[in-house]
Parts: sequence; C-alpha cells; structure tokens
Amino acid sequence: MSPRGQAVGVGGEVSQLSACRDASAMPQPPASADVEAMTEHGRYQDLSQFKVPAGFRGRPGWYVQLWWVVQALLFRPSPQIAYGWRRMLLRWFGAQVGVGAIIRPTVRVTYPWKVAIGDHAWIGDEVTLYSLGEIDIGAHSVVSQKSYICAGDHDYQSVEFAIRGRPVRIGTQVWIASDVFVAPGVTIADGVVVGARSTVLRSLQKGFVYVGNPARPVKSRNVGELRSA
Repeated sequence: MSPRGQAVGVGGEVSQLSACRDASAMPQPPASADVEAMTEHGRYQDLSQFKVPAGFRGRPGWYVQLWWVVQALLFRPSPQIAYGWRRMLLRWFGAQVGVGAIIRPTVRVTYPWKVAIGDHAWIGDEVTLYSLGEIDIGAHSVVSQKSYICAGDHDYQSVEFAIRGRPVRIGTQVWIASDVFVAPGVTIADGVVVGARSTVLRSLQKGFVYVGNPARPVKSRNVGELRSA
C-alpha cells in the first residue's frame, strides 16, 4: 500500500480501486425519467429539417454530379501509371495539383475544387479526401493508403443537424501513415509523422512523431541530409 492508502502496481501506477473512487466525481447519466423527456421528437436532431446551405458545395448540383460520373468512369478505372491523366482530370475540375504529384486511381475526392496538392506529394490507395471544406496538402507530403482526411462535420447541438465545412491543412514533408483519420479543422505542421491507424483530433506541432488515438507525440523527428547515391 502507498503512504496515502492506495494500492500501487508495477511502475507505481494506481490500482483500479483508486480509479473507481476518481470515477465517482465524473458526471453521471440522467435518471430514466429525464432521458425520456430529453428524447422527445426533435429534441436532439430532426433530419426532416436538414438542408444543405446555398453555395456550400462551391459548384452547382449538375457540376457536382458530373464530377462524380467522371471520377467513377474515367478516374478510378485508369491504369495505375496514368498519374498525369488523373492530375489533369483533377485540374479540369478546379483542383490545384502540383508538379509530379502521385495520386492513385482508388483515391476518392468529394469536391476537387476545394483541394490543393503540392509538388511531388503522394496520395495512396483508397485514401478519401472528404473535401466539404478545403483540404491543403503540402509539397513532398505523403498520405498513405486507406487514410481519411475529413474536412466537414455536423453541428450536433443544432436540431437541424447543420452541415459544416472545416478546412484541413497538412504541411510540407509530412507522412500520414496507413489508415489514419484526420478530423475536421485540424492543421498538421511541417515535418510531422503520424503513425498507422492513429486518430488526429487536434492540430499537431512541427517536427514530431505522433501515434495513437488520440494521436500524441512520442519523439521528435530528426532533420536529415540528402545522401549521394
């Protein structure tokens, strides 16, 4: 037992007994009668009131549908090596795509006119760029396969469940590893590494390696020098 009467385990960690005592101070769920009152029709959300705000998509509805057809018929079936073809299609629909950007055919882009991809950036297989808001990916950055960059959400405090675009900024020389979720409104500074299957809920500082859910810094990233072959 510790001096304060708490059971302590390996490494000095407080046992579950102490954790239970701490949990008693946490907010408790409402009584069943209160829950019934709170869940009346429309109290939380009423989707019959949901509307997409005028101009939210950034283009007319027919233009959005045209892009989705082009994405399904011309972008996704294209050969893997047709990087120039996919860069061209994205530029036709308003995306800013830098020189030498590598974009795999299975990438999904919601609204390309809200996307900017820097020089020599890589966007991997089955990445989703959910560009309800702007998504800006810096030069020489990598977004690895199955990652989800989410630039939009809903206001769950509004009964009409209002939709919102919230920009995501990814700096230069960043590596987002496989199956990472990046939340709306996040900025990832230059040189960051995010480990596989991490969840990024807050903005990340320059030059660190982050892992976990939510992503936390584990070490700094060394600045390397180009090596001759």
